[in-house]
Amino acid sequence: MNISHRVSGLLAALLFTVLPAHAEEISVAVAANFTAPMKLIAAEFEKETGHKVVASFGSTGKFYAQIKNGAPFEILLAADDETPTKLAKEGAATGSSQFTYAVGKLVLWSAKAGLVDGAGAVLKKGGFEHLSLADPKLAPYGAAGVETMKALGVYETLQTRVVTAENITQAYQYIASGNAELGFVALSQVLKDGKIEGSSWLVPANLYTPIKQDAIILEKGKGNAAVEALMKYLKGDKARAVIKSFGYEFS
Repeated sequence: MNISHRVSGLLAALLFTVLPAHAEEISVAVAANFTAPMKLIAAEFEKETGHKVVASFGSTGKFYAQIKNGAPFEILLAADDETPTKLAKEGAATGSSQFTYAVGKLVLWSAKAGLVDGAGAVLKKGGFEHLSLADPKLAPYGAAGVETMKALGVYETLQTRVVTAENITQAYQYIASGNAELGFVALSQVLKDGKIEGSSWLVPANLYTPIKQDAIILEKGKGNAAVEALMKYLKGDKARAVIKSFGYEFS
């Protein structure tokens, strides 16, 4: 055997000692607002462990219904803390595994520069036809948007201008495409390299219920070492650095 064959054989042996003997696929239901950070976190987790993360992104309310109907998800990364708590009480998730992986921030955003002022006064002044909002019955960020408008006393006035989106991703798309001049989205969706294009108002936290986003292991993921490894990774410094870079806080 020549030297090059020996070296390749040694590298292959080392690779198998680093990666787990049985790399597994982990099915994760992820709140739509957490799409970008989760893609980065999953990629790094896969490199380090050899496991594969199969992520589905959508509204927390829809995921709840799917999980109750037997969807094969093993982890839920919700956009609230109420849904995971409810699933645990109903026996569909492991309560002891629940933790807050991020605290979200709400922003009123427009793709147009100068439309949204730094104090959110545009909501009272008007000058727009459509305001995009994720379905408040399914999406916590949509509910937070409604809370904000009610706190400011403008909800009744603006109700006819609201364009209800299926989830926060669709709400963002309506605004980005110009189908709605402005709307409420997650800060994580519009923050890129520490900057926000267009115009925006970071909604003060006292105007809406804190958006505590909790993770939990579902019944189908119970006792799975790969699932537990991902949950542990989400609590680690590398994942938290990514989460923080998208404007989230920690409780």
